[in-house]
Amino acid sequence: MKLRSINDHYAVSPQITVADLPAVKDAGFAGIICFRPDGEDPDQPTAAEIGVAAETLGLQFVHVPVRSGGEPDAYALRATRRALEDMPGKVLGYCKGGGRAERAYMLAATTPAEAPAVRHFDVVIVGGGAGGIAAAASLLKRRPGTTIGIVEPSLEHYYQPGWTLVGAGVFTPEQTRRSELKIMPAGANWLRNAAKTFHPDTHSVTLDDDTSVTYSVLVVALGIKLDWDGIEGLADTLGRNGVTSNYRYDLAPYTWELVRSLRSGTALFTQPPMPIKCAGAPQKAAYLSCSEWERRGVKHAIDVAFDTATPALFGVADYVPPLMDYIRKYDIALHLRSKLVRVDGERRIATFERTTGAGPESRTETVERSFDMLHVVPPQTAPDVLRESPLAGADGFLSVDPATLRHTAYEDVYGLGDCIGASNAKTAAAVRKQAPVVAHNVVRRLREKAGFAVKEPVALYSGYGACPLTVEKGKIVLAEFGYGGKLMPTLPEWILKGTTPTRLAWFLKEKVMPLLYWYGMFRGHEILVKPDFRQED
Repeated sequence: MKLRSINDHYAVSPQITVADLPAVKDAGFAGIICFRPDGEDPDQPTAAEIGVAAETLGLQFVHVPVRSGGEPDAYALRATRRALEDMPGKVLGYCKGGGRAERAYMLAATTPAEAPAVRHFDVVIVGGGAGGIAAAASLLKRRPGTTIGIVEPSLEHYYQPGWTLVGAGVFTPEQTRRSELKIMPAGANWLRNAAKTFHPDTHSVTLDDDTSVTYSVLVVALGIKLDWDGIEGLADTLGRNGVTSNYRYDLAPYTWELVRSLRSGTALFTQPPMPIKCAGAPQKAAYLSCSEWERRGVKHAIDVAFDTATPALFGVADYVPPLMDYIRKYDIALHLRSKLVRVDGERRIATFERTTGAGPESRTETVERSFDMLHVVPPQTAPDVLRESPLAGADGFLSVDPATLRHTAYEDVYGLGDCIGASNAKTAAAVRKQAPVVAHNVVRRLREKAGFAVKEPVALYSGYGACPLTVEKGKIVLAEFGYGGKLMPTLPEWILKGTTPTRLAWFLKEKVMPLLYWYGMFRGHEILVKPDFRQED
């Protein structure tokens, strides 16, 4: 590795390898900028390989590809300036020979920071979570060479379905985390920004740095907003005073800490009004906690209650009987239409608004409960940038046709994941089914816009979602259903009956589903997710 210092803060080198990174760190560098596009040479390490290894060593990493023989454009210079501002300490830039790394730095340092021209992509995907990455991977499988810009500010991605198992001591938090760079599909352009404003009439999106991107087709995959401030006092006491939630990466380990330490007292588990992501997760936390307390022989000394703002234990009636068996098994006090409205962490008091009766005879009372452990799921809404945009429906979520996932008013806009206003369950399993539908229909739309006579049918989403209800450590009731609560089992009943707790379903949850997530849907492998189709006139 040959380093050449430009000044006290920046140096350049030819192509580096993963093996060089310890020496880079020992030389005092805090960050690395790769200016080389992937694929220039057959044996060239990818930016993702270098980036993931660098981040493991605590080095920041940014990829700003500059074509060999070309000048860094305005976007490359802007990205270089931003990287240099974000990286504290000394920075190493590299490319094939070091020339582009030096040129980009010198231009970034000496060229006035002008607003770059608007950048255009065939497809702009807003959101680099499960939906956005899966859609991009499926798109590139179908139509290699499609220019895709993925708007995502986060540097890390989380396998959120795994947090239930973190809270039960089955997974470590680290098993649920990956670098965003590592999961970014090859061929996609990562725009490390947040969306600020949607302009569907002009096919553009303004980003949080006040630049804009334009698109032929837009895919919205923004997820859902967790409103921690939606319950009075909650945000001030999370992570202490016995108050926890498996809906946050940093709090799920605290759930397990509380479960392990509690030997007697009161444990409360809550669920807010719909919609929420993974509507089964609030009660999963209760079941797994009780399973652990039962295993340790202390369950008899712990009073457990599950308060849900919904009118039923689960939204699909076929799964309620086996779940009620576990409510009785663990002696859980079940309170329906009971909404957590306030938490006093210092006094360990939870306040609920509980509704009883129906119609004119219904009444709502305020109930205070003391607790030793309180597991809270926050209320959830559409993200602000979506809710305040022309793309939102009356509920604030993306207004889409529930089958085609195309926007109801803007024909060049599609959506998937938790941000859409369809009635499906908001789960990762739903995203896995939605991504091929969106990818197929987006490619079809691109062909239409290019003037081709399109004969391909339209792909349809059935509303499929899955909720592996962890009723005890080692057994799961695997709920699979579509629109209207229609049961949609993936496997035949003689292999796995979803309404019965099974060890096979637990094996799928613990071992198989994470692999499908990281190495299936994020790489465009559409396993058991073939869409239905409808021929258009």
